[in-house]
Formats: sequence, C-alpha cells, structure tokens
Amino acid sequence: MKAALLPPILFAALLSACAATRGDYPSLLPRPIEQISLTEPMRPVPVATPDAALDGKIAAATGAAAAATRSFEAAVARARPLVRAAAGKAEGSETWLNAQVALAELDVARTAIDTPLADLERLAIDRAAGGAPPYPALDAALARATEAANAQRTTIATLGTSLR
Repeated sequence: MKAALLPPILFAALLSACAATRGDYPSLLPRPIEQISLTEPMRPVPVATPDAALDGKIAAATGAAAAATRSFEAAVARARPLVRAAAGKAEGSETWLNAQVALAELDVARTAIDTPLADLERLAIDRAAGGAPPYPALDAALARATEAANAQRTTIATLGTSLR
C-alpha cells in the first residue's frame, strides 16, 4: 500500500513547490512607452511657388536644347544618305570614308545639346541642394532635354551600326 500512495504524494509535493505567496510582481500589461507610435508623421507636400527668374532660365535652356535638336536633325538628314550609300562597301573606300565623316559631324552636332542639358541639371541640383521643393516646369524641361539627348545618341549608334 505504501507504493500506491507514493506517486500522489510526490505529485502533491512537486505541485506545492510551484505555489508561492503573492508578491509584488510587475504587470504584464503594456507599459506607457510601448504604446507610443513610431510611425513617421504625415507632413504636407511642399508646393513650389512660381519663380519668374527660374522660368526665364528654363525657357532659355529649353530654347537652346530645341535649337540643338533642330541642328542635329539637319545633320542627320545630310548624313543618312551618305551612310546608306556606304552600307556594304569596303572599309576605306571613298563612300565609306564620307559616311564616317558624316557620322563624326553628327557626333559634333550632338554635343550642342549637352550645354543646355547641363544648365537644366545644374538648376535642378541647386534647387535640391537648397532644400527647395521640386519645380514641375524644371523637371519637365529636364526630362525632355534628357530624352532628346538619348534619342540623338541612339540615332548615331543606329547609323553607325548600319554602316558596318
């Protein structure tokens, strides 16, 4: 009979070891610091105010970029027939050399857009460095000039590839 009473007595002894008197234990509820939100507060989007001086600079650079694009297109119109005539001809032939000269002239004509593009980039960089909000007219002009410069590079590369 003693063997049958040993497991319940042992269990009761072990269970009593878990019971303790009520003490001053910390609460498991969230503390005040844990209730603070760490999300970034919503800030109003700054709006650029019209700037006549900046608009004038943008207009000047945009006009220069348009003039450079027209000059480049005229050079493409002169170079395209020469490149077509030289396609498939032997390197060093007169028609091939004329096409190479036309491609070099195209590359020189392409550099004319670099100055107004750099001017627009400088205006954008200066505004950003000063902490000014984006200026939509400047961003649009810069995008158009960048697109025109990339199109000119693509045209030169395409004509150069067709010559080979």
